[in-house]
Amino acid sequence: MIRALILTHRWLSIPLGPLFVLWFATGIVMHFVPFPAQTESERFAGLAPLDLAAPLRSPAEALAASGIGQPNRIRLAQRPDGPIYVISAAGRSMAVHADTLAAADVTSPDLALSVASAAAQRRGLDTTSAAVVARDGYDQWTVPNRFDPHRPLYRVALNDAEGTELYVSSRTGEVMLDTTRYERGWNYVGSVVHWIYPTVLRKDWAAWNVTVWWLSLAGVMAALTGALLGPIRLKLRRARLSSRYRGWHQWHHWTGLVCMQFVLTWIVSGWLSMDHGRLFTTGRLTDSEQAVLVGTPDWQSLMPDTLSAVHGDVREVDWFAFGGRLHQRIRRAATQQQIAVIEGHSPQIVGRFLQPAEVNEATARLGAGCARSAEIEASDDYPFTSNVPGAPVYRAVCGDIWYHIDAASGAVLEKLDPSRRAYRWLYQALHTLNFPTLLAHRTLRTVLIVGLCAAGFAFSITGIVIGWRRLRVRGAVARRNG
Repeated sequence: MIRALILTHRWLSIPLGPLFVLWFATGIVMHFVPFPAQTESERFAGLAPLDLAAPLRSPAEALAASGIGQPNRIRLAQRPDGPIYVISAAGRSMAVHADTLAAADVTSPDLALSVASAAAQRRGLDTTSAAVVARDGYDQWTVPNRFDPHRPLYRVALNDAEGTELYVSSRTGEVMLDTTRYERGWNYVGSVVHWIYPTVLRKDWAAWNVTVWWLSLAGVMAALTGALLGPIRLKLRRARLSSRYRGWHQWHHWTGLVCMQFVLTWIVSGWLSMDHGRLFTTGRLTDSEQAVLVGTPDWQSLMPDTLSAVHGDVREVDWFAFGGRLHQRIRRAATQQQIAVIEGHSPQIVGRFLQPAEVNEATARLGAGCARSAEIEASDDYPFTSNVPGAPVYRAVCGDIWYHIDAASGAVLEKLDPSRRAYRWLYQALHTLNFPTLLAHRTLRTVLIVGLCAAGFAFSITGIVIGWRRLRVRGAVARRNG
């Protein structure tokens, strides 16, 4: 039994040793420089005021022109070539001109450059030397699946001091992402390595998913066998515990015993990051839950008089369904908005955000066991935040299932059943130290992450040295026997 553990640990750890070293090193990098993403505040800062002087067609007419049957939401925004409606559905997004209802795909690099330059200027970026440098389906920073409805994307380089690049959707003409030279450089030695994220592999989600899942599982087996062997290979000498090994093996043995708990939980939780519904639920709504919390309202009721309340300095108008009713959200600033319910073609203002009474009314239809919703506090064990600063997120508890609803946008952020709550602790908490106490003490959390990853890195280096020496000895023996 012990021999089998030793051989399993040895021949899994030798090929995986470099990967362990890279995982720990890149974990430190990722804590300081996450994967490039456009924040909601950055996106909103790039929006132009709506031109409401021109006669606009209704959202219902735009929906009919798009050919999309049941959308998730409709947005009215301004582009350099005029106002557009962006219609979003599951796995699909498209835009139509708000005045003519003609398709508003971006087929011209000049228009993509105009869109990116206008957004960048409103964000205070230098666009003097901006140029379109590519139109790609995938590149290193746009491989995540959320970009699928917008491919291909135009990549616009501003050629400014920070090396800023913006990505423009060819389907809607929206700026979807921005990156800087600093972010790209550090992510090549951070997230790209840590997640095994080269474009050639990651653009095929299924192939990437299987590859990383099996590699991570092999890493779990290497760590688990080492954790079992560590205590077994100790010996008692004169009432003191000592290692059976010498030299680098002894260093590996002792550092492994010290780091064992962290290494094992970190590797296992990293493997769980690739779960994607294999062992735990995904947090997605069922069709029946979707029908209750979102519903299938009559989008054709969004006729021209729907826009009667839209006036002044408005940056975006957003129509969404919640609780089976249509809502209109008028956004004048990142934190300044107004939500109204569409009743009889006319908007009835409810306030800046969805009100608790409306959330309770919707969730009560999920079942008799649903309690009144409550706002999630920042110190909650299961924290969720809206991308609109200051907006509440409500938790509706229905038996052992929790629903988290963003009061700013009406989006159901996640469904937490017992399986998903367990996943929160086994993955998020253990892998990123995302514990409420540590989240409230950011410096302490940073020190722990860097210190533990550094310890894991040092431990993995001892394993590489041992593995390299083992391979050299076997190679020398093979040459002599050959």
